[in-house]
Amino acid sequence: MNPWRGLGTLPREVWFLCLAILVNRAGTMVLPFLTLYLTVDRKFSPGKAGLALTVYGIAAIIIAPLAGRVSDRLGSLVILKLSMFLSGLILFVFPFVSSLYGILAITGVWAFAAESFRPPSMALIGRLTEPAQRKMAFALSRLAINLGMSIGPVIGGFLAIRSVQSLFYVDGSTAILAGVLIAVMPWRTQGQVVASPEDPDAASSEVPSPQPGYATVLRDRRFLYFLLAMLPVEMVFFQSLAAMPLFVVRDLHVSEAGFGMLLAINTVMIILTEVPLNTAMSTWSHRQTIALGALLVGAGFGGLALGGGVMGVAITVVIWTVGEMILLPASSAYVSDLAPPELGGAYMGLYTMGFSLAFAIGPWLGVQVLEKLGPVSIWVGTLACGCITALMIWFRKVERTA
Repeated sequence: MNPWRGLGTLPREVWFLCLAILVNRAGTMVLPFLTLYLTVDRKFSPGKAGLALTVYGIAAIIIAPLAGRVSDRLGSLVILKLSMFLSGLILFVFPFVSSLYGILAITGVWAFAAESFRPPSMALIGRLTEPAQRKMAFALSRLAINLGMSIGPVIGGFLAIRSVQSLFYVDGSTAILAGVLIAVMPWRTQGQVVASPEDPDAASSEVPSPQPGYATVLRDRRFLYFLLAMLPVEMVFFQSLAAMPLFVVRDLHVSEAGFGMLLAINTVMIILTEVPLNTAMSTWSHRQTIALGALLVGAGFGGLALGGGVMGVAITVVIWTVGEMILLPASSAYVSDLAPPELGGAYMGLYTMGFSLAFAIGPWLGVQVLEKLGPVSIWVGTLACGCITALMIWFRKVERTA
């Protein structure tokens, strides 16, 4: 049986969106090299350069719910095009800003523009697909993201050797190109979307009439419980950027190049297996997939407490990557299923804000635990976080129906 067979049933608009995502992500070069640019080219201290990433993270937290709600009112495609065009133009201006406060300000504006893409794109996938298609559709979008992210930083590394400023122009050009693709692609006539089985008459225009806002969303106790349940495992994810490299390189004495190869396992597995895996699990319940994914993520990072050298770390990467591939498409599909059609952007905005909040807390907290309590404490803690999420999901019904 062809494990990719389910992709043929996805609406063409999902493929259009994933193509735009791939183009944009293939040009992702500035953010990975931003601290290098600020310290080498602009001569700022590492501490001041790090402030730019802090500003970016704070802006991402703020913009997620705003972008989601505005997309419900104006339409997802409007916000997607504005996001790509504005972020591209801002990147062209960025190299001409030299003062610290100017750089912090333009970084914040750029984050507002670039990060406003996430909630409407996820809401649009939900509107365009039926519930049975959503796990594979979100897996396809993650495939586009990871393919692009495997290309952009590599090319950016070669460009940075000659001119770090060229990264801004290439990144900006690919963002604008993605915006052009979204603008010219033949989207479905009158923006019709797929109706859900629960409401066969729910097909509507991509530009909806005014609808209830976040007051309605915040009364959805099932959704708020889900956001709270997801936060522990979301903080675990970002240890791959913080506590994990510090532990592997410093304590296990693996080289920086070796650590990069270990993380490459994650990317390769996602590219090759995430879509088939989610196609095979398309009939699993949300409770089963989310709980299993969270448990595997926690177990994968928790396995680092056993040490074991390069091979041992590689096994842990495989485990938490499988968990990631199950958890993230399933959780996105769950939010899409839970959200009323007129509030898809608002729900996705709060969902993505949860990840931004975890990014702001998780890396700092992980490093603090590693430094003050030791490696066993941080990795047993990540296992506990994964188990907390899994248990919260498993022992409380999350589906609308039994």
